[in-house]
Amino acid sequence: MTFWNVDNLQLQEFRPGVNSKAAIGKSLIMVCMEIAAGKEDTGHDHVFDQCGMVIAGKIEMFVGDERKILAAHESYFIPAGIRHGWKTFDKAVKLLDICPPQTAV
Repeated sequence: MTFWNVDNLQLQEFRPGVNSKAAIGKSLIMVCMEIAAGKEDTGHDHVFDQCGMVIAGKIEMFVGDERKILAAHESYFIPAGIRHGWKTFDKAVKLLDICPPQTAV
């Protein structure tokens, strides 16, 4: 699929509390995801850069030692090898996330 309207995109369960849809190309993955309220990723890292933007809701993210609450229309960039994570609050958050497929790195 080439074009998305993220307001009415049909998401499917990726893991408990996270619904998503991905467009996967040879060198890039674009994922729209909705993370339920009260979820948390306490931190991880990977060998590729990652970036994205909050579409709706609020999420607290940390990248290395930096921590910020992001709202709609705010973006993030995560350099390869830097520990990062997030937590949602009392409402779900919708993100558009972009990174290379693991096979491309």
